[in-house]
Amino acid sequence: MRTQNGESVLARAVRIFEAFTPEESALTVSEISRRTGLHVATASRLVAELVSYGFLTRDDDRRVRIGMRLWELATRASPTLSLRNAAMPFMEGVHDVVGHHVQLGVLDGDEALFLERLTAPEAVINYTRIAGRLPLHASSSGLVLLAHGPADLRERVLEGPLPRYTPDTPATAARLRAVLAEIRRQGYAYCPGYVHPDALGVAAPVRDARGEVVAALAVIVPNEAGASSVVPVVRTAARGVSRALGAPGALGAPDVPGRGREPGDPRDGRATGG
Repeated sequence: MRTQNGESVLARAVRIFEAFTPEESALTVSEISRRTGLHVATASRLVAELVSYGFLTRDDDRRVRIGMRLWELATRASPTLSLRNAAMPFMEGVHDVVGHHVQLGVLDGDEALFLERLTAPEAVINYTRIAGRLPLHASSSGLVLLAHGPADLRERVLEGPLPRYTPDTPATAARLRAVLAEIRRQGYAYCPGYVHPDALGVAAPVRDARGEVVAALAVIVPNEAGASSVVPVVRTAARGVSRALGAPGALGAPDVPGRGREPGDPRDGRATGG
């Protein structure tokens, strides 16, 4: 069904959902109207209908929030849920070793979307959050996903604007091409100060049963000497997640302590990180 201006009711509902942010998760109908550009009467009617289906919910003060029904439908058959579940034990192991941010990102459009993030009170600055996004060309997770993504996506990103967040951001096509080639060659991304001068990201690809890269597992640590010690930790964990997903080449007998593990394996009590 379409409205008189040609916009579908579904498109208007999407605009309402997108009005909510992590910082402002509860809105009045008037605020929704202003953010979406919908007439307040139209916004009120659509909000009431979405509340009746459980997609939105009303607080006692009449503010509106995203409802549990939307979460239920999103997770019922979501492939990202099984990916997150497979990754969590390895992410927790990395977090125990490194003590800083550990995150799992997937490709969504021209951005990296983060499914999970583990952090610590004294961890280095990090702009990501669960369900947050970062550009592909600047983040360690995004660069891994871009390096292993479709060729047409790479060309589109290379041809488009490449915002520079710090002096070290790969913000030219030539520099970005070189970075992507290096990631494919060495098997991981090492990104000192790409998004923030004080932070360094290390990310490695996670593959599924078809051998395709479906995610990137990353850590964000202080941008200082010795940070490279986390590389084997991240790579080993990413291969562990891939093995859990049935990736070819990642299959094999269960790890035996002291054998078949890289230095820095997060499940090995001798592991070290920085």
